[in-house]
Amino acid sequence: MSILFALVPLANASVVGSALERQIEQYIKSLRSNGSISSSERTAWLVYDLTAKKRMASINENLSLQAASMIKPLAALAYFHQVKVGKLRYNSTARGHLEAMIQKSSNTSTNWVIRQVGGPAKTQALLKRYYPSVSQQLLLVEYIPTSGRTYRNRSSAGDYARYLTAMWRGQLPYWQEMKRLLGLPGRDRLFYKAKRVPAGTKVYNKTGSTAMCCGDMGILVVNGRGGRSYPYIVIGIIENQRRSPSYSSWISSRGNVIREISNLSYLEMKRRYAL
Repeated sequence: MSILFALVPLANASVVGSALERQIEQYIKSLRSNGSISSSERTAWLVYDLTAKKRMASINENLSLQAASMIKPLAALAYFHQVKVGKLRYNSTARGHLEAMIQKSSNTSTNWVIRQVGGPAKTQALLKRYYPSVSQQLLLVEYIPTSGRTYRNRSSAGDYARYLTAMWRGQLPYWQEMKRLLGLPGRDRLFYKAKRVPAGTKVYNKTGSTAMCCGDMGILVVNGRGGRSYPYIVIGIIENQRRSPSYSSWISSRGNVIREISNLSYLEMKRRYAL
């Protein structure tokens, strides 16, 4: 069976000079000026309003960066594709591994999922063939090492945003299950300790953490007047070209940078929709 999923690309590609984009650029520039982010670190940011179908900010969205555990939702997509075409089963064993892969970020379960699809090369080939929109910068070339140092797998903020948009629009196989998996409770860098994002906000996300990469990709759904909800995507990636000598302090400080971008993104949504 040959199935090609033609996904709708993100609308309104140009947001040059948007207020939120300028805020993000100024914030990152200030962090570089005071040494909080070094010259060896690259960043990418993408904020997308799913209600208006418009980008709110786009900075280095197609830059190929380390994926870390943010590769895991794409591995889930490859697995669910094989279930859709009848080559794999989604039974209790598979459900347990996918839940562990997404909620607990289990590398063992991730490697199980990739192995069922046929290995890294076949997983990448499947995604490139059937989901080219979400794998434009994808480089899935290795299982997650036992040390957790997954430096060779790469993707981009744009790929993650197209994946999240397609999932939200119901364009992916088993999209409801993928949404459930991404919505399982856990600490994140988009809502948890992002003090301006209001209580009651629902988060569907996957973080990524190594000594060289700190990221989060997800959808936040905030409540508005009259019971209406407003979903939007926030993606932040900070990649260091050198391993940090202090993983805990580096990942904590960069996670807080992503939280501040999430705060700024929410404030722009609040302004747009009078939340």
